[in-house]
Amino acid sequence: MRIPFVAGNWKMNTTVAEAEKLVLEMLDRLDRIEGVEKVLCPPFVSLVAVSMMLRGSSVNLGAQNMYFMTEGAYTGEISPLMLRESCEFVILGHSERRRHFGETDEIVNRKVKAALANNLKPILCVGERLEENEAGKTEEVINRQVTAALDGVGPVVPSRSREQTERVSENLVIAYEPVWAIGTGKAASGEQAAATIELIRSVVAKLWDGNMAQELRILYGGSVTGANIAEFASQPEIDGALVGGASLKAEEFVSIVKHAAEIKARIG
Repeated sequence: MRIPFVAGNWKMNTTVAEAEKLVLEMLDRLDRIEGVEKVLCPPFVSLVAVSMMLRGSSVNLGAQNMYFMTEGAYTGEISPLMLRESCEFVILGHSERRRHFGETDEIVNRKVKAALANNLKPILCVGERLEENEAGKTEEVINRQVTAALDGVGPVVPSRSREQTERVSENLVIAYEPVWAIGTGKAASGEQAAATIELIRSVVAKLWDGNMAQELRILYGGSVTGANIAEFASQPEIDGALVGGASLKAEEFVSIVKHAAEIKARIG
């Protein structure tokens, strides 16, 4: 059975002091929840502080972005080498990066490759815009984004020696985040999300193979809350959630993680 996965993307919110306070409010309760992988993704400036707070707990740390070069004259960028000392995961290809900062499918692909080559696990985001959804282009967009992002990737993690090979499906998470549902309060239905995630799995199966596609964890993201997590977690195809605004509220994020773990254990 695929282990459920819930990550909190804090986006450009919280100072270092606020990040520490938020972790303090939720860490003990998150640490006690079993049967689900838990990840917090604070802003870059708080990674070290949060990393120290998470040490020895069952909660992992993720970054919200990174550049594909390991070093160089790239003012303002963060490299995978800078992240891997404290982070296990990194969010890549988020629609806000694509929309506000012009990230293309090619750039996302280079970032995915760089993350895997440097022992970081990508949380790869894909999803269609509202006009694409309404025009019936969801399948076309998802197929393009997944295929482009994984071009030249896998099935074995490139940084591992032949004696210690690991399947890419064990080191990659995909998050389906319909752009029209991010930060809008308008979530997809559980059935809609599950159908698109099934599509993503079929694209991965063509790129690699059916077994790896079934091993891969695929999440839903987009206005996930404590009130609607059950609708998504109850879908066998949906392996968890990438949570935005609700992850900034300790009580609600703990509730989301707890419900996801309980529901997946019940239907698994």
